Amino acid sequence: MHDRSPRRAPHLYAGPYLDRGGDKRKDAAWIEAALHAPQARFVPVWRSLNLVTVSDARRAVLYPKAAISPWLSHQPPIFLGQFREHACFAVELPATDQPSLEGDFVDLRLAGGDLEADEAGLLAYARALVYWRSRHRFCGACGAATRPTDGGQVMTCTSESCAQQSFPRLDPAIIVLVSDGERALLGRQASWPAGRYSTLAGFVEPGESLEDAVVREVAEEAGVAVTHLHYHSSQPWPFPSSLMVGFEAGAAADEPVVGEELEDARWFTRAEIAAGVIKLPPRLSISFRLIEHWYDAEGYSLGTDLDRLAGRAR
Repeated sequence: MHDRSPRRAPHLYAGPYLDRGGDKRKDAAWIEAALHAPQARFVPVWRSLNLVTVSDARRAVLYPKAAISPWLSHQPPIFLGQFREHACFAVELPATDQPSLEGDFVDLRLAGGDLEADEAGLLAYARALVYWRSRHRFCGACGAATRPTDGGQVMTCTSESCAQQSFPRLDPAIIVLVSDGERALLGRQASWPAGRYSTLAGFVEPGESLEDAVVREVAEEAGVAVTHLHYHSSQPWPFPSSLMVGFEAGAAADEPVVGEELEDARWFTRAEIAAGVIKLPPRLSISFRLIEHWYDAEGYSLGTDLDRLAGRAR
């Protein structure tokens, strides 16, 4: 029987990595005081890239106000919450030449796994909010300019006759490991690295439940009919603003019929995966976790087998 208890370790970018301070966002006086407090820390985001140290042991770079002050006038900081007893704010840097700050600006999709889990979560949160705000500088209802309120967590229309509020949004997407009992159904997109296969995924459409989205996406992408499914876990994926909702599903062993979104879709046995027939998604992803959970269900260990395969390759 699969272990679906809440003891499962959180995915990267998930978990209680900070106190979001939801009760403090509406208190403008508290936000202002926290912004100017010596303990405040600022998380710079430049062109959707995050700043980390250049040493082998990558760490998130969190600046005190004095070090980041030249950029604070570009856009108001966004209150993130309390992180390691510091009030933290995201700072959007101008998208011009790279700012002269110590460290490397990196794509978190590639570097997130090198960071401590709580730091990776914080940087992902900052990136997501900066991206959201950059897409809501004008009101979607009347076109007037918006202004940040509630610590930057709300963009409010400046037109008094409108005053519509926009909140940070998420785009829910399902991701599913489909199995016929002995094999896993995996697909690949043409843009991926050669040989890489992954679980099937797709965005949830308006008026659709998560379960309905699983059935539809598997049918559309691989022409396979899901017979049963259950929830596995979820992972924040702020690239730019998704929430990946993971499922495990069963299906008949029908031959896949690839739709427009995939280059290929096939059934793979555990032996084929262990032999390195395909490349799997990065270990920090929920896709890998879903494959691993299925693979290990019969007493195998995907991590051990992949390490053995890597050792033979060396």
